[in-house]
Amino acid sequence: MAATPESKVKAKVVAELKKLGAYHFFPVTSGYGSSGLFDIVVCFRGLFIGIECKAGKGKPTALQIRNAMQAKNSGAIVLLINEHNVSKLGDVMSKLARICDDGTERSDRFSFWPIEGHTTR
Repeated sequence: MAATPESKVKAKVVAELKKLGAYHFFPVTSGYGSSGLFDIVVCFRGLFIGIECKAGKGKPTALQIRNAMQAKNSGAIVLLINEHNVSKLGDVMSKLARICDDGTERSDRFSFWPIEGHTTR
């Protein structure tokens, strides 16, 4: 079966996470699970990171946006990754590692959700 454009983005994200040694998993929504969860949930240097992967003209649903905002408001880092910015993931993760290593307060975390008309602030 041919890989979808979104699955190619996910594969690149996972390759970067593995290279960094970041714990990650794909939550499965079924039965008693919740809809609109992140595609990939990550724990890296003690940080909770939710990653939503999209491709082409794909945009997060209203429920995904709501869940991302709730996670961010609870202190998570939320990332929307697509084929245009997946190459920047390594730099973002390196910056997060430096923040953790230099003792910067956790309130200095940042999120990256570049969808026009939708912000997490």
